[in-house]
Amino acid sequence: MDMVRIEAPDELSMPIGEAMFTHRAIRRLDPNRPISDAHLKIMMDAASKAPSGGNTQPARFLVIRDKQKIAAFGKLYFEAWWAKRWDAYGWTGKGDIPEGSVYRMPALLADELGNAPVVVLSFSAKSGIAESSTFPGVQNLLLAARALGIGSVLTTLHPKVMDRVNAMFNVPEDMAFHCCIPLGHPRGNFGPTPRLPTSETTYWDSWGAAPPWK
Repeated sequence: MDMVRIEAPDELSMPIGEAMFTHRAIRRLDPNRPISDAHLKIMMDAASKAPSGGNTQPARFLVIRDKQKIAAFGKLYFEAWWAKRWDAYGWTGKGDIPEGSVYRMPALLADELGNAPVVVLSFSAKSGIAESSTFPGVQNLLLAARALGIGSVLTTLHPKVMDRVNAMFNVPEDMAFHCCIPLGHPRGNFGPTPRLPTSETTYWDSWGAAPPWK
């Protein structure tokens, strides 16, 4: 394939610090506010600009906008989400989720994903470089979405549904699935978000040794 030069668009004028420090997982998406083709192109262009091993650019993205297809995919996502909870905890429904559990908001996404304006699926070829050269592009996509005022969240599927997902979208057998990214204008706000202090999550020269800013 011929390479092309892609320039940064004017729409991505938000300072990178603001985009990173106010970015959060947005699971409550407005089904009544569409995302334009122009904004989708900006996000995909941003994803394409991420570095990859040897500049091989293995990431491939499937953008789903058709409402009927998203609704059908949403049913598979719901099944996949609860299959993962069954594997990990034996849960079969919301009544099984303990009060205060971090899974209460993700469970809402399982209910609502079928109404998302856009869903993006990330893939790469099964042979050669995979996740390590795919997820930098995914992060670029998420940050570009934030700069455009579009909510996003990175989520996954379950092997139980993958054959049906691949068949639904005619995904070639030699492609490996990595993640699912619902997109939409948020019903709610972006950050700031509370995080653990990096003095507790960063070690210096040896595991467990505190960094200088401890």
